[in-house]
Amino acid sequence: MDVSEFVEALEQLHSDRKIPKEVLFDAVEAALVSAYKKNFGQSQNVRVELNRESGKILVFAQKEVVENLENPQEEISVADARKINPLYNAGDIAEVEVTPKNFGRIAAQAAKQVVIQKIREAERDTIYEEFANRESEVVYGTVQSIELGNVYINLGRTEAILPPTEHLPGETYKPGETRVKVYVLEVKNTSKGPQVFVSRTHPGLIKRLFELEVAEIQDGTVEIKSVSREAGHRSKIAVWSADPNVDPVGACVGQRGQRVQAVVGDLQGEKIDIVRWSEDPRVYVSNALSPAKVSDVNIDEEQKVAQIIVPDNQLSLAIGKEGQNARLAAKLTGWKIDIKSESQMEAMGVEAIAEE
Repeated sequence: MDVSEFVEALEQLHSDRKIPKEVLFDAVEAALVSAYKKNFGQSQNVRVELNRESGKILVFAQKEVVENLENPQEEISVADARKINPLYNAGDIAEVEVTPKNFGRIAAQAAKQVVIQKIREAERDTIYEEFANRESEVVYGTVQSIELGNVYINLGRTEAILPPTEHLPGETYKPGETRVKVYVLEVKNTSKGPQVFVSRTHPGLIKRLFELEVAEIQDGTVEIKSVSREAGHRSKIAVWSADPNVDPVGACVGQRGQRVQAVVGDLQGEKIDIVRWSEDPRVYVSNALSPAKVSDVNIDEEQKVAQIIVPDNQLSLAIGKEGQNARLAAKLTGWKIDIKSESQMEAMGVEAIAEE
């Protein structure tokens, strides 16, 4: 690449990558100063001027104008300085052209390295901006490699890191084979380029997967109000629609369960309960305990505690295995939930009467 071709390359880089011209030219001039000092004179103070149109390169040594010349490397006499410019006086800094005859080849090589570096930087910035704008979204990729528990996923223009803490329990990842949908947690811009961190366990993944599957969520007819999740095991989502003619739960389930099954398939069979959101906390908490049937709900709004009464045969279902159903319902609604069976409540009532 000669110098004229290089200037064309800078113009193209400016056009394609939207990098300001002055940033490019300043970077090249700084590289040319280093190249000159390395090859022709390390101790001199020099300035390199690159003509923005022709690409012509001039090197100027910067020397102090003095009455008595002692160090020709860094100084110039008043008489010699005034041959360059009659206005120079002692104490000024004069610029003397010292462009070597064979500097063009060295300059072109130095400039080429700058162009390559700037292209890399521009590419990194573009990728960073693209994925930074996709935080909290779902992306699709292929498992590339596994190192120290981290799963590296090829996203096309870059790779994402799925840390061990974000793996779906029991899920296996085979490099070159496993294709996964992941939730973008965070994008960092590092000296080595953008780093994209993703998750398979974040509750946001459930929300985004339903948005992809359910047209009524995409057009705003149905809204996901809340999500609670114990990844790999069970999740609950609360949905609502302002349109009384739309069944938000049915829309998310889909015909013959196709929509919810598509999400379940993406999550390796994780169970998903879809419940109807309500602004009435009694109704909402009752719905959240699905599939259990609730007899009554007593609300303490100040403490935000809901006391739930269920038929005796529904108690274990309402609580769930190891308390999971009640725990997920509490996370979903934001209410503390205390579940009692009808017989337990009757016994408590009898005890209260006996104490009186």
